Amino acid sequence: MSSTPATLDLDLMREAISTSTLSHALKFIGDRWSVQVLMGAFMGMKRFDEFQERIGVPRRTLSDRLKMLVHLDILRPRLYQERPERYAYHLTRKGMALYGMVLMVWEWEVQFGNQRLSLPTRLIHRPCGHAFRPQMTCTACGEQVTMRDLEFTLRPNPRLPHDTGEPLRTPKISAQDAGFASLALRLDRWSLLIISAITLGCRYFDQLSYVLRIGTAVLSRRLATMVETGLLQVATDRDDGRRRVYLLTPASRALFSYIILLATWANDHQFHEPSSIRPRHRTCGAPLQPRVTCSHCHAPVHAWDVSFETGERP
Repeated sequence: MSSTPATLDLDLMREAISTSTLSHALKFIGDRWSVQVLMGAFMGMKRFDEFQERIGVPRRTLSDRLKMLVHLDILRPRLYQERPERYAYHLTRKGMALYGMVLMVWEWEVQFGNQRLSLPTRLIHRPCGHAFRPQMTCTACGEQVTMRDLEFTLRPNPRLPHDTGEPLRTPKISAQDAGFASLALRLDRWSLLIISAITLGCRYFDQLSYVLRIGTAVLSRRLATMVETGLLQVATDRDDGRRRVYLLTPASRALFSYIILLATWANDHQFHEPSSIRPRHRTCGAPLQPRVTCSHCHAPVHAWDVSFETGERP
């Protein structure tokens, strides 16, 4: 879909986003702590105390996130001590399929993060033996894919549940959120849906509020903080000086791969349905089936083929 704000079918977009696998997946794992637990699991963390000490997540929050990830069959608990009972948490096959998304979290942090997270400083692709950066590519043609390389078709899926439109309880986020503002904000469900809606052509406050079913107070806070932290920029509309338009920045465009990979995982592993938002790769004309590849040898990257180095960033 290549639309301008004047020609947008806002009703179609509202229905498509509401029934998208992305929107529903973000209800389950659309927050920073869930993704940090997943990143920890891929870095070898398995025990509750290890997650808590290395990630810094509050114990009750960690318990809730682990229960959710077990319920979703992303992690599987294994008893390693009987008195008292203690469990180690191992990634399932379904959980391993999230590795590409997790790599894109790492890539975003390298480019735009505040470098306060305990993440690997360098990734090594064992098959080729080189340090690499993860790249999202098209499975059909093998070319690297960016946001500008895609067009979108909106086809609401009647087999996927509709969002009720009821307001969700979402935490207030400020740019001073204990050094984690960039991570908390970019993994916030509303922020990622705002970026998605702008990608599809929404530019104005009233459009975003309507298609995303966001209350004006929540939307106003999110937009202000996204502008403050560099995820969006705001400008005066050229055709109507009384209105403001919201535009993506390099930092928010860099989240595109994360969004696409999460939606694809939800299609294939959670809902087993095509999403209502369907990307097509302009270069080869094929529906996009993304994969993450090594920037050096261009082979697909698997968790078991990657080692990492930690320490101070150069």
